[in-house]
Amino acid sequence: MNRYERRPISVGEAEVEYLDGEFRILRPGAYVRCAVTAVAIRIEDLRYWNVDLQEPYAGPEAKLQRLGVKPKA
Repeated sequence: MNRYERRPISVGEAEVEYLDGEFRILRPGAYVRCAVTAVAIRIEDLRYWNVDLQEPYAGPEAKLQRLGVKPKA
């Protein structure tokens, strides 16, 4: 999906396939859940995911946490 695609907004959780640099919506929905924090991420705000694990992340901190990288003190 790119920023120019327009899809009807659906309520509920979407099913998404995560690709390199983009994602494909398999089942329409308004959000996905972060794999680390379980926070709902609006589809429009989805910026971080892992292609190999097929997981979305709420932000860079969540992705680093999943990868086991500890923040610098």
